[in-house]
Amino acid sequence: QVQLVESGGALVQPGGSLRLSCAASGGTLDDYAIGWFRQAPGKEREGVLCISTPNGGAYYADSVKGRLTVSRNNAGNTVYLQMNSLKPEDTAVYYCATVYLNGTKWTGHYWGQGTQVTVSS
Repeated sequence: QVQLVESGGALVQPGGSLRLSCAASGGTLDDYAIGWFRQAPGKEREGVLCISTPNGGAYYADSVKGRLTVSRNNAGNTVYLQMNSLKPEDTAVYYCATVYLNGTKWTGHYWGQGTQVTVSS
């Protein structure tokens, strides 16, 4: 069982940028597709925002295309989420998870604890 640890959440001004990390504790992510999700205050968790696949591929939801970039480090133990042009509506707890296709829906399996991103002036 892989353990995931997110970090990098912070308070940032609108228009700013932030990079989140999702690190594997005690192992690698080479065998896993990793997805990023978020849950805004008082709302249900959204569907997957983006996915990093083991072969270096990436998938983005239409709502975040152009503002989010997902990548992996060469060691294969960390997945990054670069977020640009942040808006107040991006305020949420961001989670990474191992993901798999359940029919046509990407579904999280092993989850991290989340990291808070607040976009406010």
